[in-house]
Amino acid sequence: MLSRLSRLPRPKAVAVCFLPVVALLATAAFAPLPFSVAQPGLTVDVLGENKGDPVITINGAATRGTSGQLRMTTIEATTYDTRVGVTDVVDAWFRTDQAVMPRDSVYPSGGDIAEIERYNQAEMDKSQDLATRAALSYLGEDEDAVEVDLKLSDVGGPSAGLLFALGIIDKLDGDGRGGDLTGGRVIAGTGTIDTAGNVGAVGGVALKTQAAHRDGATVFLVPRAECADAQSELPKGLRLIPVTTLKGAVSSLVALEQGKGSVPSC
Repeated sequence: MLSRLSRLPRPKAVAVCFLPVVALLATAAFAPLPFSVAQPGLTVDVLGENKGDPVITINGAATRGTSGQLRMTTIEATTYDTRVGVTDVVDAWFRTDQAVMPRDSVYPSGGDIAEIERYNQAEMDKSQDLATRAALSYLGEDEDAVEVDLKLSDVGGPSAGLLFALGIIDKLDGDGRGGDLTGGRVIAGTGTIDTAGNVGAVGGVALKTQAAHRDGATVFLVPRAECADAQSELPKGLRLIPVTTLKGAVSSLVALEQGKGSVPSC
């Protein structure tokens, strides 16, 4: 016995079979997906001010005037509760100024907005403490005698650690010979740091290089493990310097400033 579907004319039978597929695709197109869409965010010169306040304030030790800039970089991502659908993902996939990232990699603490804000602030506070300890240890300064206050509004997470540490070193010691770590350049970068001065990967570097270039940077310090990501959408005229330690980052900047020695590249 033939089914009701098999007795339909072929065009109608095909249409009937295709309807569930169309419905499924339509549902998928509008269904929220577990992703966030990110783009280049703000950058801040840690040697300067943020919203009228110095980013780095040091008491208990003589500081020096600096030239050039050390810009920490960020990405901006859709909020945890933003509905990201297939069309958003496809659109971002074909753009160089956007990236699709797993939502849990951007917001690892879960979906409660207040909890996310507390988590990001805690990570920033921890990053500032680690950066201070790493910088003072590198310089051989007494952590009990030198007080460092780091202030950065509306930015969370640990990825500014390397730039905070470099900023502290530049304000206290420069290149160690009376010059600036920056050599008067606009230097940008990203990377976590621990008390031993090890630099860790952070994610989103391809977008951060675009933010850095937009804000005038000519050099970008990138965790070595993320060289390939940084090169994927590297703006023309932006030089990458891979780093694994705070000591290595300082050495690379001094070599670049003085035009002596080897400056590593990705």
